[in-house]
Amino acid sequence: MLIQLKSRIQEPEVQELLSYSVFPDPDHLNRALQQYVDKEELHLDGYEDEGQLIGLIGYESTGTSEITIHHIAVLPENRFKNYGRGMISQVLAKYNPDRLIAETDVEAIEFYRNTGFVVYSLGELYPGVERFRCVLEKDEEQDED
Repeated sequence: MLIQLKSRIQEPEVQELLSYSVFPDPDHLNRALQQYVDKEELHLDGYEDEGQLIGLIGYESTGTSEITIHHIAVLPENRFKNYGRGMISQVLAKYNPDRLIAETDVEAIEFYRNTGFVVYSLGELYPGVERFRCVLEKDEEQDED
């Protein structure tokens, strides 16, 4: 089950996890942390296992139709154990959005593809860096059940 992390944003464990999902620069990390503090529409949730924070997911809920993932990270030693997929599943179960969206780099597109997202290239948004938009649409058949 996901737990809210906004009240724990100053904890080193939270900051370490978030650092895995931002450009490796202290200024980018500090800006991301401050956004979660300042913006009520941004959510920062985490997954704990036996008292250890394993992963986090930061997202924005825009009504009931769309959620945008801004950050998702799992401790390196716990990757490839379905924690990321599990956090996405819990966000989907909680909000039941029509669409889940993420923007990412080439290193993470296979994670999103394997989780059911359709991946679109956005081109080279930054010099030498291709970015991708990942979209997971609600399954209409599931919605009818």
